[in-house]
Amino acid sequence: MSTEFLNLQFLGNTVENYLWCLGIILFGIIFQRLLSRVFALLLYRIFKKYSGNVGVKEFQDLLHRPFATFVILVAGYIGFNYLQFPVNWNVAPEEKFGLRMVVHRSYLIAVIISITWVFLRIVDFMGLILIDRASRTSSRLDDQLIPFFKDGLKIFIGILCFFFMLASVFNVNIVTLIGGLGIGGLAVALAAKETLENLFGSFTIFLDKPFVVGDHVKVGAFQGHVETIGLRSTRIRTLEKSLVTVPNKKMVDAELENITQRTFWRSRTVINLVYNTKHESLKNITSEIQKFLDEHPKVREGSTVNFDQLGQSSLDLLAVYFVRTNDADEFASVKQEINFKIMEIVRSNESDFAYPSTSIYIEKNN
Repeated sequence: MSTEFLNLQFLGNTVENYLWCLGIILFGIIFQRLLSRVFALLLYRIFKKYSGNVGVKEFQDLLHRPFATFVILVAGYIGFNYLQFPVNWNVAPEEKFGLRMVVHRSYLIAVIISITWVFLRIVDFMGLILIDRASRTSSRLDDQLIPFFKDGLKIFIGILCFFFMLASVFNVNIVTLIGGLGIGGLAVALAAKETLENLFGSFTIFLDKPFVVGDHVKVGAFQGHVETIGLRSTRIRTLEKSLVTVPNKKMVDAELENITQRTFWRSRTVINLVYNTKHESLKNITSEIQKFLDEHPKVREGSTVNFDQLGQSSLDLLAVYFVRTNDADEFASVKQEINFKIMEIVRSNESDFAYPSTSIYIEKNN
């Protein structure tokens, strides 16, 4: 009875063939994670000597999805080999355009993409190793170069696999194609004008070094720390912790301020005192603030504190000083310390801070 059931035919294939096909595909789906982990573990031995602090788990996580896809594709190929198109469908052979050609070529494209995906993930892992090594060096130039060359290598692999796909799947003569690119090169260049401008911008950033990864920069309306410099764009983590992607062309053409390369931070503080402040108190406040700034270890010589003007509702002192740091957070901390000291000095001299006010005089007629 079971033999008769297995020999039953549907669409030109026996039940046994359908079961073999389904079983092999299920085997691939069930064991794809195990097979991808084993493959990653074996391949990791090549990089183990150079991996440093980057472990096998990161490598397995990177390779899991692309290699699992490849395993399922192979299982599908083996499984579907047990089946054939029904004879009455009159399906054309693979050499002629038809369903068989479309299925076959679609499968080859999927396999090439999955293998390319594996190579790209291996490049990502190599990038992790290099970033780990770069983090242990004092220079930040290598932090900038690693993403640059990693992206370049991935683009090269992508182009190489694309040409391989054209040659193996669509039987395109690559030599003739490359020769024909000279004719359409101008059209391609015009279509990819902005992409090429961003690419040349990345070369300019690399050679001129107006900033490196980790620098605090201000370009246009954005200000923050440079996280990565790629072939097309630069990513900046703003002070609000959002990630902004700026095209490299704009990074080169726009007015860019590299705040990290500042030698000092300048502060200009206006101190508004009430009008009933005594003459001697005003002089003491000015001299005590000046003395504090002159003795502060983080303030550069040459700071000034002056009685600037008679304001509409206050006596205005102007304190100008430079803080020895290129870090914005440290500057804010020093400025806060100085502001607290100014408040203490003002209160100790029997004065207070003014705020905008208006005096109204009412004349009483008898």
